[in-house]
Amino acid sequence: MGFEPKWKNENSDLLVRAILSLKNEDEVYRFLDDICTISEVRVLAQRIAVAGLLGRDITYNDISAATGASTATISRVNRSRLYGSGGYAHILKALEETGDEA
Repeated sequence: MGFEPKWKNENSDLLVRAILSLKNEDEVYRFLDDICTISEVRVLAQRIAVAGLLGRDITYNDISAATGASTATISRVNRSRLYGSGGYAHILKALEETGDEA
C-alpha cells in the first residue's frame, strides 16, 4: 500500500477489507444501513456532492443552497480536495468515467 493514513490500525484495515468485499449496490446499501446512522450516511453523501460541485467553480453559497452543507463543511471539503490525499479526485474521476458525476 502506497498511502498510510494516520488513522490506520487493525480495525480500519478490517473496515477497508469489508468495503472491498462488497460486490454490488445492494450489498453496499445493506452494509451502510447496518454500520452507519442515517445522519452519517447523509453527511458522507453530502461531502461527495459538495466535492463534485467545487470542481465546477460554483460559489460556496450556491453549493450550500444545492446540498444543504454549511460553508464550513464546504471549506473543509475544498481543503481536502485541494491538499488531501487525493481520495476525492480519484472517486470523482471514477464517477465521471461511469457517467455518474457527483
